[in-house]
Amino acid sequence: MSLQQRDELDQLLRAGPLDLGGNAKEQRIVFDEMMGAIPVPADVVASPGSLGGIPVVTIDVEGTETEHVVLYFHGGAYAIGTAGSSVGLASDLGRRAGVRVVSVDYRLAPEHPYPAALDDAVAAYRGLLDTGLSPSAIAIAGESAGAGLVAATLVALRRAGLPQPAAAVMMSPWVDLTLSGISMREKAALDPALTPDGLKRRVSDYVGAGDPADELVSPVFADLSGLPPMLVQAGSHEILLNDATRLAARAAADDVAVTLQVVPDVPHVFQAFAAVLDEGATALDYAGDFLRAHLATHPSVGVGEPLLAASTT
Repeated sequence: MSLQQRDELDQLLRAGPLDLGGNAKEQRIVFDEMMGAIPVPADVVASPGSLGGIPVVTIDVEGTETEHVVLYFHGGAYAIGTAGSSVGLASDLGRRAGVRVVSVDYRLAPEHPYPAALDDAVAAYRGLLDTGLSPSAIAIAGESAGAGLVAATLVALRRAGLPQPAAAVMMSPWVDLTLSGISMREKAALDPALTPDGLKRRVSDYVGAGDPADELVSPVFADLSGLPPMLVQAGSHEILLNDATRLAARAAADDVAVTLQVVPDVPHVFQAFAAVLDEGATALDYAGDFLRAHLATHPSVGVGEPLLAASTT
């Protein structure tokens, strides 16, 4: 662990051009330009397509297998980001897990407020099942709002009577859109990436006239019983720290097998900076091991190439 690495990353984020609370259309361009400037390793193949009628990007890393899949939801406060912009972090996770990743291009607010993103997430999961893939061969993962969408999707799947996936990985989850966590105040000066005011604007975009405390909007308030094993990771220098700790506590109280990792002195979604931050690489290593341990060793017959056909147009 390097103090210099953490300090340099903090300065980089504070000086960056992204304003998460700014005009959504403008910030989407800024975010795409930022992510596009980061080279994707040459052994990563990203193939756009569709799954369950929802646009996706199928991400394969050379040497990984296709009989297990991580369904991935990108971050961006429900208003910014794309499946394409998530390829770097999603492929890093897939590489460590040794499996294919399918990143979902769910609809964004304010053009498409709740429940559009959740509907798309559930539809994509149904699409995976329709390929013949066993639920035990599927895991779900995401970062930030995408991690919140992971939790909401699991609750929605239970409501719909659909089988749960094998496991879930949530990196810096945003699961309380009431913004009531104490870290919103206590960590505001330390967080170089997020602000309470910025998140408040995105809540307005996503929830509209709805209830931000609804369990499918803010799954920290949901009954989590019956959900699969979870890994929740967060940095101690983020205003969403309390979202992660309360989600893990709620899962534990509801008898869910949950692992909570809080890494000191690192920011929101620090895993995305694994190339320059030792703590990010270590966290991704653990997440990959977690996924390997929980994904089935004998998935349904007939998956693999048929899945590729289903997710590529």
